[in-house]
Amino acid sequence: MSGGGGERQGGTAQELGATDSAANKREIVVNVESSSSIPYHYSNRHSLRLRNSAFFIPPAPLTVASTLPKEMGRWETVVLAYKTLGVVFGGLVTSPLYVYPSMPLKSPTEQDYLGIYSIMFWTLTLIGVVKYTCIALKADDQGEGGTFALYSLLCRNMNIGLLSSKQVQTNSSSSHSVLLGSTENKSRLRMFFERSIVARRVLLFIAMLGTCMLIGDVLSAMDGIRAPFPSVSKSLVEALSAGVLVVLFLLQKFGTSRVSFMFSPIMGAWTLCTPLVGIYSIIKHYPSIFKALSPHYILRFFWRNGKEGWLLLGGTVLCITGSEALFADLGHFNRSSIQIAFLLTIYPSLVLTYAGQTAYLIKNPTDHDDGFYKFIPTTIYWPVFIISTLAAIVASQSLISATFSVIKQSVVLDYFPKIKVVHTSSNKEGEVYSPEVNYILMVLCVAVILIFGDGKDIGNAFGVVVSLVMLITTILLTLVMIMIWRTPPWLVAIYFFIFFTMEGVYASAVLSKIPEGGWIPFAISFILAFIMFGWFYGRQKKMEYELTHKIDLERLGMLLSEPGIQRVPGLCFFYTNIQDGLTPILGHYIKNMRSLHTVTIFTTLRYLLVPKVAAHERIVVNRLGLEGVYGCVIQYGYADSLNLEGDGFVNQVTDSLQVYIQNCPDNLTSDHEEVQEEISAFEEAKLAGVVHIRGKTRFYIGNNCGWFDRSMLAFYEFLHGNCRSALPALGVPLSQRIEVGMLYEA
Repeated sequence: MSGGGGERQGGTAQELGATDSAANKREIVVNVESSSSIPYHYSNRHSLRLRNSAFFIPPAPLTVASTLPKEMGRWETVVLAYKTLGVVFGGLVTSPLYVYPSMPLKSPTEQDYLGIYSIMFWTLTLIGVVKYTCIALKADDQGEGGTFALYSLLCRNMNIGLLSSKQVQTNSSSSHSVLLGSTENKSRLRMFFERSIVARRVLLFIAMLGTCMLIGDVLSAMDGIRAPFPSVSKSLVEALSAGVLVVLFLLQKFGTSRVSFMFSPIMGAWTLCTPLVGIYSIIKHYPSIFKALSPHYILRFFWRNGKEGWLLLGGTVLCITGSEALFADLGHFNRSSIQIAFLLTIYPSLVLTYAGQTAYLIKNPTDHDDGFYKFIPTTIYWPVFIISTLAAIVASQSLISATFSVIKQSVVLDYFPKIKVVHTSSNKEGEVYSPEVNYILMVLCVAVILIFGDGKDIGNAFGVVVSLVMLITTILLTLVMIMIWRTPPWLVAIYFFIFFTMEGVYASAVLSKIPEGGWIPFAISFILAFIMFGWFYGRQKKMEYELTHKIDLERLGMLLSEPGIQRVPGLCFFYTNIQDGLTPILGHYIKNMRSLHTVTIFTTLRYLLVPKVAAHERIVVNRLGLEGVYGCVIQYGYADSLNLEGDGFVNQVTDSLQVYIQNCPDNLTSDHEEVQEEISAFEEAKLAGVVHIRGKTRFYIGNNCGWFDRSMLAFYEFLHGNCRSALPALGVPLSQRIEVGMLYEA
């Protein structure tokens, strides 16, 4: 377990890494200005200046100069767009399997079907094309999409939330971010959020709820699996569906690229064959179906059906299922590939497929419970049946991949307990997989299938989360438009009115289905939101304590000069994480152990969002101004293997320090013998023994804590005690490992 000395190793690294995305392949130069007379340049890619008066990078604003990446070739973009078919659009493009069967239609007429098709067409056009493809995909946060990415984008550009303290300002070609302006240039809404802690907490809760709803969406995305087997017994279908899900989740460890390679041919065949069947059905049954594109059919539908028509929206909203994954899966691909795939294949396919289904049902109005398979011509029934079965099996892949992305975002931004995140691609940072999340989802999904096996119950659950996630995305996008993009108010008003009204009506219709299965994702979502908020609250309290009680170099010098404090032989790697100072655990250690090793290297591990860090850039060292006290930053990428076992790591650090000491400007005029004595001290300390010290902290919850702090911090301690360490598995021999415990007073 890690504590204060090792728990938040990624703070500065995440700031740096967030702008050095492997997906964008940017060369960046980071300059942190200081008054140091000892600049130390450690690579040709990153340039830092470290100062003697503080440890690591001062918490000054980072200035990140990005060189735009090379444009992806047209052929590469087309290939990537083809791969999105197997991952991003599975849930969306297979929605014709269960949309009509999920509607409780009673003696539908021709005008009813025309009204329903008109609703579905305009839902796909406005929400799918306008909102997600043309607007939301441009609101990415360094290549990542989803509701939590929108919240992160707001935090990076405003003085709100946990990220505001990091003061990250970026010029990103992949977002419309603007630099923080003066107070005069800030909108009233922005100033309201920056000043109101209640508003900030509400915004955080909305973002968390949207993220958790997306995860809960996976549990209800299995409705299509039952669709190919309407005549087979319920128990057999449930067992078969559960088996298929287990296989699907077991495939996730191979990564998005390999999964998309397997699934894209299936979804490509589905995307091609269903509109062809739709065109045939239109010509045969109702050639004038496209007159329903006129919105007046929607008005006439609601005028005739009233409340019954409103309740039917709970079924029609399923035509846009998976659109939230279109945005959340952005990190696995890129904006252009998703836009090309949706606009040129998915959208036309859905419009024609639903038109064909509706044309068939107008002539066969009682077949709506099996509205898809009945409209397939007999001669090609079995080939289409096989394709549809395979497509239904892999349809939930989009939400599974999206879940991995949002969990990774939450972990990196420190809003979720530490779990294992595996990068499955050496050149695409957004392709991730989490074993723990994968297997927990697998168990929950199988349980949902077996316990709530009724397809309509699961469909009801699906409709609830789809409408609420869309509504949350609309709210966050509106805030991005106002406070970051600074879109003209009249355009924002039009956007908000259209989409909030449409999605609000959908949400009001599906909320009536909560007792009929819709409560399933709600329960999961609120549990996850509570976990996220509890973790965030505890981390914030711990950060406040560490920054308040940090040890600066002046204080360290006073501690070492106290009578009775000894410098014991040996080389010590003391892991710390504070940006401008040293962890409070250091003072706790010195006061109680009454000693410090003759050579102590305060070490921070920094995770950068690049595939690999070059060997000559891996270790950054500097002198901290006290005898035998040095600083070391170890940088590693997501494809690097970090192992500190053996003498290799120790030798690399000491060699780097020797080179630094010999080339340090202060030492160029110094006595050569003094330099040699300092280097010899390294060798003697190394021979005396090497030890790695890291902190393990807990909160002391006293009687002066209120009931809220008491309960939330107790919950945080439970999470902290059962999650992974923030530091990677270092491979340090047990005989060299020391953990220093300390209680933080809440």
